[in-house]
Amino acid sequence: MFTISIILLILLGLTFDFLNGFHDAANSVATVVSTRVLSPNIAVIWAAFFNFIAFLFFGLHVANTIGKGIVNINIIDSSIVFAALLGASIWNIITWYFGLPTSSSHALIGGLIGAAIVKSGVSSLVSSGIIKTVLFMFISPLLGLLLGSIIGMIVFRIFRKSTPSKVDHIFRKGQLVSAAFYSLGHGGNDAQKTMGIIAGLLFSAHLIDKFFVPLWVVLACQAAMALGTVFGGWRIVKTLGQRVVKLKPVDGFCAELGAASTLFISTAFGIPVSTTHTITGAIAGVGSLKRFSAVRWGVAGRIVWAWIFTIPLTAIISAVAFFATKLF
Repeated sequence: MFTISIILLILLGLTFDFLNGFHDAANSVATVVSTRVLSPNIAVIWAAFFNFIAFLFFGLHVANTIGKGIVNINIIDSSIVFAALLGASIWNIITWYFGLPTSSSHALIGGLIGAAIVKSGVSSLVSSGIIKTVLFMFISPLLGLLLGSIIGMIVFRIFRKSTPSKVDHIFRKGQLVSAAFYSLGHGGNDAQKTMGIIAGLLFSAHLIDKFFVPLWVVLACQAAMALGTVFGGWRIVKTLGQRVVKLKPVDGFCAELGAASTLFISTAFGIPVSTTHTITGAIAGVGSLKRFSAVRWGVAGRIVWAWIFTIPLTAIISAVAFFATKLF
């Protein structure tokens, strides 16, 4: 039976998904807006549509990892879910305010870890899932950088004899395709994280007999993320689109395609990666093809520090939140 507390926690989960879309909208549209291929309003609608339909193209491997591959499914309860979502949401709001493109995914994972440790100790953590996730904190931006660079080199070689105006004309259209692919990858990986949390909550409350993600949860999470994307986070668009490296349409195409490829691979293996890390790495990889100094490595360095602190700081916030729920 759905109690008021379960319903409120589901709504909190959907609020987190909305904030995830709001916070990470920049990842989906930064390049296509910064290269002026689409206006901000049209770009977020384009991204939101592909965010929403992503469930049609991917399995639910990432949801399974989050739901039962980070902490022991048997210790998950409403207090852990509340603390994890609250900690992740607070971190998203803080980093959005300061314009830092950090990872909503890692914020959620940090939240789960912090609450689980307070409740049941370190033994409640699933080390294999956490290690895999932490490794991909570093692998996903490097893979994004590598694939972005490779795609960039191939494209630049093919069109080396073309005039700048012809290249610009072709890749203004090409960016519509690459932005769509990236938004599919974003929706396919990120929306599944909240699905996993809600499914774990339903399982712990004995509302489902075994762990799986009901269709209504899938649709609600995809819709919440798409709605958040529509509202967008323009502070972060500026950081990703212009402060890291100046982009042209061909650069945006290569970066988005490289990042989308990384997300497709990660989602297929059920690895909850950061779309933020991935697109930032791809943008830096494409930018460095022009010249190494084209990338503003100081800005990139501050972004990396924000990534590193995400899991431990959200773990602390959620641990405090969990402790507070027990006091009251």
